Amino acid sequence: MPTRFFDEKVSRCILSELFPLDASEQVSHIAVPRFDAVMVYAGDRVPVLYDMLCATERCTEYNKVLVSIADGAVHIVLAQGEKLLLANSYPAVDFTTAEYFIFFAMKSLQLNPEVSTITMMTELSAEEEMSLYRYFKSVERI
Repeated sequence: MPTRFFDEKVSRCILSELFPLDASEQVSHIAVPRFDAVMVYAGDRVPVLYDMLCATERCTEYNKVLVSIADGAVHIVLAQGEKLLLANSYPAVDFTTAEYFIFFAMKSLQLNPEVSTITMMTELSAEEEMSLYRYFKSVERI
């Protein structure tokens, strides 16, 4: 959430409106100064999305498309220049489902894959990489 809207006192309440939380579950937050934002999350481990947000600095393209597929989820960060558009995770039991969420997110934000480089934070099989090359200008790995 934008830093100007963040209030630690209500962060648990806001997160619980989006995700079911156990009463004992810890709610944490971490600043993301690059985007003048604060990431609010459940648990004591910093989410993979934080590392992805930090990795946007290494992307030279105007459209920044970072993806990680792990543990039954696809994690997606989309930015244009210095403006964060999306940082979210979706359930994805297979690569096809992950692709669906990638393209859905991009279409929703009117980003064209044909002029974008997708940056993968996790390994892909040769077949998966070729599938992405059909839609994206380039596929990179960091």
